[in-house]
Amino acid sequence: MEIRDNKPVAIAIDGPSGAGKSTIARILASELGCLYVDTGALYRTVGYAALCRGIDVKSVTEVEPMLREITVELRHQNGVQRVWLNGEDVSDRIRTPEVSMAASAVSALPPVRQFLFHLQQDTARRQSVIMDGRDIGTVVLPFADVKIFLTASAEDRAQRRYLELQEKGVDTSYDEVLRDMKERDHNDATRAAAPLKAADDAILVDTSGNTLEQSVALLKEIILNALGV
Repeated sequence: MEIRDNKPVAIAIDGPSGAGKSTIARILASELGCLYVDTGALYRTVGYAALCRGIDVKSVTEVEPMLREITVELRHQNGVQRVWLNGEDVSDRIRTPEVSMAASAVSALPPVRQFLFHLQQDTARRQSVIMDGRDIGTVVLPFADVKIFLTASAEDRAQRRYLELQEKGVDTSYDEVLRDMKERDHNDATRAAAPLKAADDAILVDTSGNTLEQSVALLKEIILNALGV
């Protein structure tokens, strides 16, 4: 069931790595009857493809030719988004710290952003979506009905990500996760192509100290109020 009758609704959630965007957006999409689009998974997939080929993820001259050799697709199975690279499901392989850093690097390259731009925007024009990323409200969906900039302290975000990685059996330390988090924050905020920033009309939400349930409830209330539902 869509939030608004006969018209797709676009909800953009931006923010730094580890703010809980993907988890919160996925839950909200289910509760509000929207399609969840994890744009970070798309950039992770391009980064993963580059790593598999031994390509310098910061080099536009190396990454751009690769884009002509790959296909990236979003598929939803039982309400869960999966991402496919050249016809192969890579959803689980792209969730490592190494791929996370590669995603941050390739996302700074204009050809990569253009490569994924149309896929994201076309999806939002066809159906109601909740889309999360770094530049959804500013670049990808400037026409979004609701724009939220979700953040939390670097320490809070690193702790959440560390626990997630521990549950998945990834061998890393909290200090390493925090260091990577701060490095990615810097890269995302200072890149030339679509740097991380809140849209002028975005609603700022800081979830530091919140439980997942509290954050979901808060954003749901904000979205419904903004839509007048």
